[in-house]
Amino acid sequence: MRLINIGFGNMVSANRLVAIVSPESAPIKRIIQDAKERGTLIDATYGRRTRAVIIMDSEHVILSAVQPETVANRLNCKENDMDEEELGENNE
Repeated sequence: MRLINIGFGNMVSANRLVAIVSPESAPIKRIIQDAKERGTLIDATYGRRTRAVIIMDSEHVILSAVQPETVANRLNCKENDMDEEELGENNE
């Protein structure tokens, strides 16, 4: 299981991540409100402004104070690190 840092030491499972989106659009705001009403909203902003909304395959919605691009880069870096480790193991 790979974990991605979403800010302030909070981690999410990369395998369960469906989307990382910006919170500005009306449809995303509705998704956040619906998750709040269902009890599946997780606020990991520590009181700061929400900059990324992370949607999980379990229908949980996670709010993060980190930019969506930053979370995506962390996800890509993890994937690249894993690929390099696998290549290194296969070459030995």
